[in-house]
Amino acid sequence: MRERPGGPLRAAVVGTGLIGGSILVRLHEAGVDVAGWDPDEATRAEGRRRGIAFPDELVEAVRDRGLVFLCGPLPTLPDALVTVAAHTPEGCVVTDVGSTKGGLAAFAVERGLTGRFVPGHPMAGTERFGLTAAVPALFEGAAWVLCPAPEGIDAFRLLAGLVVDVFAARVVPMSPSVHDAVVALSSHVPHLLAGSLAGAVARSDVRDAVLGLAAGSFRDGTRIAGTPAKRTADMLFHNREQVVRQLDRVRAFLDELSAALVRDDLDALVEGYRQARDLRTALLDRDLHASRREFPTSGDHADEIAYLLALGEAGGHLTGCRVGPGTVAYTGHLPEPAGPA
Repeated sequence: MRERPGGPLRAAVVGTGLIGGSILVRLHEAGVDVAGWDPDEATRAEGRRRGIAFPDELVEAVRDRGLVFLCGPLPTLPDALVTVAAHTPEGCVVTDVGSTKGGLAAFAVERGLTGRFVPGHPMAGTERFGLTAAVPALFEGAAWVLCPAPEGIDAFRLLAGLVVDVFAARVVPMSPSVHDAVVALSSHVPHLLAGSLAGAVARSDVRDAVLGLAAGSFRDGTRIAGTPAKRTADMLFHNREQVVRQLDRVRAFLDELSAALVRDDLDALVEGYRQARDLRTALLDRDLHASRREFPTSGDHADEIAYLLALGEAGGHLTGCRVGPGTVAYTGHLPEPAGPA
């Protein structure tokens, strides 16, 4: 996947914090001709020290590139998309790594960019940030959401193959709306809960004593509260409708547990935690089966898109995308059907 019909792939990464920096360094290590750009002068200097092209101007970094990753903060992505689209060839594929998809996807539709823009979200990270925290292997085995559209299916195929072959990640096809609902529960609400627990302790009159006794449960439960505050706030704000909706689900379950305590209902408390434990066990012990599907590279792509979106919504992923003469072949993995209770 380092070749395109016009020759070797030339890529650029705009915004080189932890995620963008990790993408940049991995592409560089894989032998891809890649340039980086960051608004921070010291970051650009660090990139050059690593032997990577880092022009001072964004336009110079993306000019004549066939693939551009937009990795800046969420509020900067619409302007970055417009700028990159205006200064790259028509066939240049653009994707992003933002943690919400609906807003930017709709923006791309308004600007007529869905033929070349594929919304994306690699589900990986650490509490560290900046290019100096870049981890080339960060995405190995991680889920990487890509949002396919009929008019941008060629761009999706290019990215899917690259994500699997170069980053060793699992491609999860999803619509922007489904992505935002899913990550609200799987990522954004956990940030709220971690922040709430850490914030409650910070305001408590036993704060120091809690820190003295804090063990694995507290450390694990508050780990993501160490994420930079502005990054977390941007993420929650840009998906606020789904975050509030899914938080209501969490609040309802928490209220059930709290009510069981108030009324001395041990059985109800046990049942609630049994459900929670079953879900946690399912997360750690999922059985998936592989299958291969082929579709014609030309046509209206309706069946291909339907297959991809159904795969992601069912909790599946792709580990292969190969485009050959007249056909594209996907290797998909789906959870095994649940057995009898």
